[in-house]
Amino acid sequence: MKLTISKSKNAEQLYICKSVRVNKNKTTSQIVRKLGTMASLLPFHDNDRDKVIAWAREQAAIMTKEEKSSAMKVAIEVSESILHKKGEQFRFNAGYLFLQDIYSRLGLSDICRQISGYTKTEYDLSDILAKLIYTRIIAPASKLSSFGYAKNFVQQPGFDLHQIYRALDVLAEHSDMIQAALYRNSLDVMERDKGILYYDCTNYFFELEEAKGSRQYGKSKDHKPNPMIQMGLFMDGSGLPLAFSMFPGNENEQPSLKPLEKKILQDFGLSRFVVCTDAGLASGSNRRFNDISGRSYIVTQSLKTMKKHLQDWALDPSGWKTTGSDTLYDLGDIDEEINRQTIYFKERWISENGLSQRLIVTYCVKYRDYLRGIRSTQIERAEKIVKKGGRRKTSNPSSPERFIAETAATSDGEVAEKMALNIDEDRIKNEEMFDGFYGVCTTLEDDVSSIISVNKRRWQIEAAFRTMKTEFRARPVYLQKDNRIEAHFLTCFISLLIMRILEKELDETFTCEELIHTLRSMDLHKVKGFGYLSSYTRTSITDALHEHFGFRTDTEFISDKSMKKILKKTASH
Repeated sequence: MKLTISKSKNAEQLYICKSVRVNKNKTTSQIVRKLGTMASLLPFHDNDRDKVIAWAREQAAIMTKEEKSSAMKVAIEVSESILHKKGEQFRFNAGYLFLQDIYSRLGLSDICRQISGYTKTEYDLSDILAKLIYTRIIAPASKLSSFGYAKNFVQQPGFDLHQIYRALDVLAEHSDMIQAALYRNSLDVMERDKGILYYDCTNYFFELEEAKGSRQYGKSKDHKPNPMIQMGLFMDGSGLPLAFSMFPGNENEQPSLKPLEKKILQDFGLSRFVVCTDAGLASGSNRRFNDISGRSYIVTQSLKTMKKHLQDWALDPSGWKTTGSDTLYDLGDIDEEINRQTIYFKERWISENGLSQRLIVTYCVKYRDYLRGIRSTQIERAEKIVKKGGRRKTSNPSSPERFIAETAATSDGEVAEKMALNIDEDRIKNEEMFDGFYGVCTTLEDDVSSIISVNKRRWQIEAAFRTMKTEFRARPVYLQKDNRIEAHFLTCFISLLIMRILEKELDETFTCEELIHTLRSMDLHKVKGFGYLSSYTRTSITDALHEHFGFRTDTEFISDKSMKKILKKTASH
C-alpha cells in the first residue's frame, strides 16, 4: 500500500493505493481508500501539510499490515450509473476448495503427472480430472456443461473442451492404476477397515436408444426401457469405496465379482478379508472362491429358495435364542410389545454341492411389521388395478401386480370370453410366512451378533449407489464410446471417495446430501482489484468445514492476497 496525491486545478486529493496484477505482464494501481482533500484534512493536523502527509503514510502502513494479517478493512465505492463490462464474471463458487484439499491429500496430482509423463499429454491432466470431479459434485451435468461451469471456480480451467474428451481416453486407459494408487494414498489420509469388503452391483441407463458396445438392453433396476451399463463396486468396512468395474448391461451380474476381487488381490495387496454381498451375488462359485486363502464370506440367503427341510427348520417357531443367552424361545410365546425390537436367531451347519457353510436365520417382530406394512400398501394398489381392469404383466418381483391372478373360466367351469382379474390370496399367504425372517450364510465361526452387525452395514453400499444416481446425476449417460463411459464413472467413483472422506473427517455429523448442498451454495462475489465478498449463509455446516480445513471464506471480505494463501494451502499437500 502506498500514498498517492492527485493534484488538480482546484484541490489535492489523497488516496491509499495498491498495485494489482491485471495479467502476467501488466499491473495497474487500484484505489483502496480515499482519505480526502488536503484542505479538508489540514484542520485536523494543526494546518501542517507535512503532518497530513505523515498521517496519510501511517494509514497506508497500517493497511499494509492489516492486509498481511488478513485483517484489512476496505471502503468500496460503487455507482448506479456505471455498467459492468460485457462478459465480465463476478460470481464464483468457493465450495470446491474443501474438495480440492482432499484431492491434493489423495495425491491425485502426482498420479496424473506420472500418467502424463509416459503418455506425453499436451494438457494438464490433473486440472481436467479435478474440474470434472468438482463439477460432478457441485454442478453435475454433461461434459460440455461441466466445462462451462468450471469457469465459476476461483481457479479458472486451463484447458479447452476438446482436451476433456482426450483426457477421458487417457483416464480410462489407466483406470485400474488410478484405483490402486488411490487406495494406497488414502491410507495416509484415513484409517480403513480392510477386513470387511462389501460388494454390490447396479446399472445406469443411457438417453441413446441404440444398443452398442457395453450399453445393452438388460433388466434395469429402475425398470427403464433404455440401453444400460452395469457397475460392480467394492466398499470397505469403513464405508469408503475401494474399487469398481463396468460390464455390459445384458450380462449376469454374478460373474462380475471374481474378476474385480482378483484385481484387488493383485493390485491392492489385500489377501485376508470377508466379502459381504446380497443373495443376487451369492452364487456357489462366488462362495467357493471366498472360502480359500484366509478369505471368507457373509451372504444373504433367501429362505424362499431353500430346500423344504431347511425352510421347515427355519420357520419352526421353537428353538430360538438371543445373543448372550442360552435360553430357548418359542416365537409363539414371546410378548411382541416388550420384545418388538429383539432379534432372535437359530443356526446350523449345512453342506450343499461340496460346500460346508453356517446358516444363520434371524427373526424380529419390528422387521415383520415393516414388511407387512409395505405389502399392505402394494395390495391396495393391486386392488385398484383389479377394479380398473388395466393390468400389465410384469416380471418385477416387487410390483403390486404380482398379487393379481387371472381367471379364464366361469364359476360353472365354462370357458370365459374375457380374463377375470382377482387378488391372489394364496400368493399373499405364502409371502406372509416369511415375514420377519432373514437368513445369511457364512464360513465364519464368529459370534452371531458380530456377523449380523457386519451384514447390516451393507446399507452403506446401497447409499453410495443412491448418491451417485441422485446427487452426482451419474445417469443418464450421454457418452457413446466405452472407454469414455469408463472414465465418466471413474470421476463418479473418485467423487464418491472424496465425499465419504469429507463426511468422516467431520465425524459424520452431517449427511452427504447436506454437505453437497452446502458446497453448492458457497458463492463469492468478486470485487475487482480488492478481493471477494461472501454471499452465502453461514451455518453450522460452513463453520465445521472452515474449522476442520483451517481457512475461512465466510468473513465479510477476503482480500486477493488472503485468497492466494487459501488456494496455495488447499492445493499443496
